[in-house]
Formats: sequence, C-alpha cells, structure tokens
Amino acid sequence: MISMKQFAKLQKLKLGDQVGVISPSAGLPGLFPWVQDLGIERLERDFQLAPREYATTRQMGSSLEDRSKDVMAAFADPSNKAVFASIGGEDQIKLIKLLDPDVFLNNPKPFFGYSDSTHLHNFLWSLGIPSYYGGGIMTEFGFQQKIPEITAKYLQRALFEEGEFEIESADSFNDIGLDWSVKENLSESRIFEPNDGFQWNGNTNVEGILWGGCVESLIVQSTSEIYLPKASDLEGTILFIETAEDIPEAWIVDYLLTGFGERGWFDAFQAVLVGRPKAWEFDKQNNADQKASYKQQQREIITRTVREYNSTIPIVQNLDFGHTAPQIVMPYGGHVRIDAGGQKLFLTY
Repeated sequence: MISMKQFAKLQKLKLGDQVGVISPSAGLPGLFPWVQDLGIERLERDFQLAPREYATTRQMGSSLEDRSKDVMAAFADPSNKAVFASIGGEDQIKLIKLLDPDVFLNNPKPFFGYSDSTHLHNFLWSLGIPSYYGGGIMTEFGFQQKIPEITAKYLQRALFEEGEFEIESADSFNDIGLDWSVKENLSESRIFEPNDGFQWNGNTNVEGILWGGCVESLIVQSTSEIYLPKASDLEGTILFIETAEDIPEAWIVDYLLTGFGERGWFDAFQAVLVGRPKAWEFDKQNNADQKASYKQQQREIITRTVREYNSTIPIVQNLDFGHTAPQIVMPYGGHVRIDAGGQKLFLTY
C-alpha cells in the first residue's frame, strides 16, 4: 500500500461563523469595490457567514510585509473559522518566506483561493494543513448576476458538508468575462457555451491526495523551490493543474510537466487532473474555433508529455475547476478516487 502524506482534520463551518477575508496577492477590491461588496454580500446572505476584512484587503500596492501580517492575523484569530482570498495576482511567491509556520500549525483552518494563491496552498500543504482550491470572493462569490449552480453546490460542500461526492461535468461553461470597471455589469448575464465534458485517457482505477494548482504559479514555485514538496511527500498524490487568464502557449505547460518528469515525480503521481483552460481574455478575444483549437492543443501536449514518463496513470482533462465557470472547489490535500472503468471521479470534502 502506498504511504500518503498525512493532513490535519479541519472542522466544518456552522451558519453564523466568522471568516477572514484577505488579499494576499493583489488589492483589486480597492479598484473595483462594488465587485468585492457583492461577494461579501453573498457570503453573508447566501452562505450565512460573517466576513471580516483585513487592512490590506482593499489596498492596491500594499507591501509584502503588510500583506503577510494580515495573512497571519487572519489565521491567528480564533474567531475566524475559515479564510478567503479576494483575488489572485502575481507576486505571492515573495510573501511566503515572510510567514511564520507556527502561526498556521497552531491555528489550522480552511483557506479558500486559487491562481496565485497556489503558493499559500502549497505552503499549507507542506505543513500538513489541507485547503480548498477555488472560491475567490471577487471571482466566484462576486460572479455577475448570480453564482453558477455547480459553483454554489461545491462551495456549500467545502464549507459545511462531509463525505465523498462524485464530480459532475457541467453542461455549459463560461470563460468570456464582463468588465469589472462597469458597475452595471454586476446585473448582466455572462455568455455560456456547450461544454465538451471530461476527456479521459487511461483506464487504471486509482486514489490519492491532491497536490498542484495553477501552471503559471507552479513554474515559479518549481524554479524557486520554496516549500516545494519532497519526492517522498508526493507518493500517493494526484496532480491537478490548470492554466490562468494569461492563456499560455502549450509549450509552457509542456515545460512544467517535463520538469516534473525529470524529477521523477510521475513515478509518484497516481493520476493527472486538468481543469478546463481559459481561452478568452479581454486582450485575447479568441473566437469559438480559436478557443477549441487552443484547448485541443493543450490536451494533446499534456497527454503526450505525461505519457513519456508514465504510460498507465489516468489523465482526465476539461474538469470544472480553475479560471472558468462553473467552478468546483478542489480539496487541496484532500482525497480523490478515480473509477477509470466507469469514468467517474469522487472528491472527499
């Protein structure tokens, strides 16, 4: 039997619980307060939680030192039963070294965020503290018009429910945004398109513990090696990855996975799960054919690269996590079971 890294057991939340809200990367709530306000309102109204924002949450350009103090304060406060990131960014790797591990070891609690928050997730993972990849205040809670049904369902499971749940594939998806600078867009509907469903390669039934995150963040994480897992810690893990709004070319994903392969990590990974790639952004407004081509190219290069290092592990792509909607919150450090024969996936919350 494969020996898996052990994680703390975190308490589920109760209605009325206080939660911390921080911006460990970018203070975008300061530029678009109406988006943050909507996310906070839904946290209170729809999920009946009591958010507490910290000093740098709505400050653009706040220092790494000040942000790190807010991160630690949010975890250290026993009144906070969970901590949420408002949004991602691009410099969180520089913040991690300023964190005192003892603060988190002495005050373990669920953390929600994704994208650049891959670094904080990985930091917590190294300490044996599980977290939840997804659920940004501005992006998911502040989603225009209403939170997508699947997004809300998995937020509810991550926050309040326990047990193993089968992952479902959304019938439709969205990756075309609405401009946050136009306040009136909060009541507008985003464009949803037909979803391709899960893309399977491999037929081995496996289970394991999730590790991974945003490709762009994992590249700088791998380069710096700050809190990068030891090879022994990755035994029995399932790699999950997704690309951000940069819409990186396929060779960038290839280089990351090649690096993992040369480290020997695909001997430890039990499977690879890939989130549906975002293929539209305001500065890259691809049409339907261009988006389909981009996604297909990424799928093919991921499969090819992984198969160079492991010929049998399941590779499942186009899952509903990451930078598109709806979004399934992934239990980072949580248990995954893959029934490849039945083409089913199960997450334990």
